[in-house]
Amino acid sequence: MARIRSLKPNVTREQAIRHFTEGVVNRAADLLRGRVRSVAELYIPYRLYRVKVFSGGREQSQIFALEAVSGMLDLYQFPASPAELDLLTLETRNVLPPGLDGAEAEERMIGKVRRMIFTRGFFRVRDLRIEASALPGDICVPYWVCFRGSGDRVHLAVLDAVRRRPEGAKVRRLVEEWLRSDAGTSVASEPPGFQVLS
Repeated sequence: MARIRSLKPNVTREQAIRHFTEGVVNRAADLLRGRVRSVAELYIPYRLYRVKVFSGGREQSQIFALEAVSGMLDLYQFPASPAELDLLTLETRNVLPPGLDGAEAEERMIGKVRRMIFTRGFFRVRDLRIEASALPGDICVPYWVCFRGSGDRVHLAVLDAVRRRPEGAKVRRLVEEWLRSDAGTSVASEPPGFQVLS
């Protein structure tokens, strides 16, 4: 089991179960994809960075977190580095392993911030320079994963337990790849934290 530091979730297990089982959309999903079979907590590691953006003689500094498995997910933005009271420490096997080395992660962070700046206002950017400094202590972000299906077919749905929003194909793909890997299949049958719904 891995010992991790995680952001505190804003969605409880009971709230996640209701999210995946109640309402018209979920009733339709029951008919099309099968009923909810289990719900599990899952943690994805993120690396914290202090990012400085220099443009037109001005400097801005912000704290971002980059998903450390593949660097493909959206950035998390924080007003300040997460305080210890916003975090909890726990042991779990339901954590994806980091896949990016330091240089690769920094390069992805700078690229994502650059794209974000250009989408917000390309014409206001002059002499753009971006610096990213890794902060000590990676954190994990908690997610709730719903396993829905019948027979051998299983469909995943994922809920960000901090932002309280459903996730799309990128997060599902990360979870599916982890479940197919050696790390995931060693716990995929009934990992701790999974609750089979009757």
